[in-house]
Amino acid sequence: MFGYIANIGIPSLILILVIALIVFGPGKLPGVGKALGESIHGFKKGIAGDDVQEAEVKEVKEDK
Repeated sequence: MFGYIANIGIPSLILILVIALIVFGPGKLPGVGKALGESIHGFKKGIAGDDVQEAEVKEVKEDK
């Protein structure tokens, strides 16, 4: 599955962008892109365990 995703070409990306433009419209497309980017960033951060480490650091600072 991931091998196929990594092999998406330029024509496929253009088609995906055109479909997104038709579905969301030009006004909402930047907001959708921002929300998608924040979601991916949060997902990566959660997978890496940064949230747990940050919470532990905050607890230690609050205890002092």
